[in-house]
Amino acid sequence: MSTQIKEIVIENAPDMKGLTFRGFRGKADYPVMAEIINAANQADGQDEIVKAEDIAINYEHIQRSDPQKDMVFIEIKGRPVGYGRCMWDMEEDRTYRYSMFVHLAPQGRGKGIGRPVMEYFLQRLTQIAEQHTDAKAKYFQTWSSDKRQWWNDMLEDLGFKKVRYGFGMRRPCDLPVEVTPLPEGIEVRPVEESHMRQIFDAEAEAFRDHWGYVAPTETDYEHWLAEPLHDPSLWKIAWDGDQVVGMVLNFINHEENETFERQRGYTEDISVRRPWRRQGVAQALLTRSIQMFIEMAMDETYLGVDAENPNGAL
Repeated sequence: MSTQIKEIVIENAPDMKGLTFRGFRGKADYPVMAEIINAANQADGQDEIVKAEDIAINYEHIQRSDPQKDMVFIEIKGRPVGYGRCMWDMEEDRTYRYSMFVHLAPQGRGKGIGRPVMEYFLQRLTQIAEQHTDAKAKYFQTWSSDKRQWWNDMLEDLGFKKVRYGFGMRRPCDLPVEVTPLPEGIEVRPVEESHMRQIFDAEAEAFRDHWGYVAPTETDYEHWLAEPLHDPSLWKIAWDGDQVVGMVLNFINHEENETFERQRGYTEDISVRRPWRRQGVAQALLTRSIQMFIEMAMDETYLGVDAENPNGAL
């Protein structure tokens, strides 16, 4: 039995022979999506790799977005060259945000395709927003990188303004590190399977201060457990008795390291719960993480940080 794929009409699309837009085909599109993302990353100088298996996990736990209605695939003469999706979230104060993205491989750029697809998503999200009558506020949002110039130019042309910055920060492992002490009564323990829920809940609580925080759901927890790069043997979790104090959820992306001929360890998801902040917990966990990666013969450690983190993370 064949599946009927919905054709999508995109207003103001360029008059180009062979240009078509279609809907989501389900699991068959995961390798297509990975190929498009990786081609786009390579063109933009982004040293990141996405696998179809990673996309499958994301879409098995998708929330507040209906792929059958909220996705557009772009093809030229039957060849996929791009795709996008829109979604929404509600922050704790009932502020609704409506987000979208478009990935375009090099073959799809410079042809005027991206903007009409973005306009389609803006219209779709406006329809969704009309149903949220309880909203305190509503806004559109998307993300970018300073390396995605074609995307940045289009967003500004559509009226988007830059409002928040994040940095990717890298530290060579040939620099020495001083492992700082934990506060008295706090210790790092090996992670056990029975700890997972408590770690997840502690991280969610700690990130309530983060910009644009959305309270996690049970589906988020299931997604978190399924994260393929999770390696609890690398995590540094601080405990005060039976309470999780803070954490650094370290990981290594071996495939990216091999592809880009590097040895990088990630020191990510750095968080400390409010009662234990300003006591040196994060620094103690981070320096232990760096030392661990030095002992593992990594070349560098890496993390992402919000430039305006209210606790001075940058």
